[in-house]
Amino acid sequence: MRAALFVTCVNDALYPRTGIAVVRLLERLGVTVDFPAAQSCCGQPQYNTGYRREAEPLVRRTAEAFAGYEYVVTPSGSCAAMIRSHYPRIGRAAEAEGRGPALTALAEDLVPRVYELTEFLVDVLGVTDVGAYFPHTVTYNPSCHGLRGLGLGDRPRRLLAAVRGLELRELPGAEECCGFGGTFAVKNPDVSAAMGTDKTAHALSTGAEVLCGADNSCLAHLDGILRRRGAPLRALHLAEILAATEEEPLV
Repeated sequence: MRAALFVTCVNDALYPRTGIAVVRLLERLGVTVDFPAAQSCCGQPQYNTGYRREAEPLVRRTAEAFAGYEYVVTPSGSCAAMIRSHYPRIGRAAEAEGRGPALTALAEDLVPRVYELTEFLVDVLGVTDVGAYFPHTVTYNPSCHGLRGLGLGDRPRRLLAAVRGLELRELPGAEECCGFGGTFAVKNPDVSAAMGTDKTAHALSTGAEVLCGADNSCLAHLDGILRRRGAPLRALHLAEILAATEEEPLV
């Protein structure tokens, strides 16, 4: 099986280890991973800030970059939700404004081929035990896009529960938003910080060593709060935990 990695701009710029972990994990499971170099931002910052037309070239670029791949896998529920929920809307709006149906066709072709990482592992590969080893206590925070936008349900937790050595601890208020919200954190910093403070307090109450999530954008927000407090809890993307083995531990 062959799949294309959509690493996302946040991971490419700030968290390259997550992309490396996805490749390492998928290759261990027998998947050949390609990385189309033409990929770039999915356009979510522009779209969420109200610049729908400015997002159109990025919709086109993303669709063309991943043309021909049966599976497009991304370690970001946020970006997966952007493509699946909003690309068709952007295309239809462009068509209604007289710019033709081309963008709609590109979006509709791409959408069914895009999978968030845990969806791909559980639904396509049919695995929950990926052979990982991570001897630490972990609490999992579901991001809003993954939880509500994609309906990931218990997929991430099932994957974590199968990791050898890992003790999974329940996160109080897990379904509450962490407060990041992309440009929301820029426009409403005080509200964002207050929400993040509540979320990190819940995470610290578990006594876990690691706060795990499937979106590095949310984890960046929470990790910043934890670091400023000097808290004994580190944020880590789910892919990095799943990529770790006894022979090749996370370093």
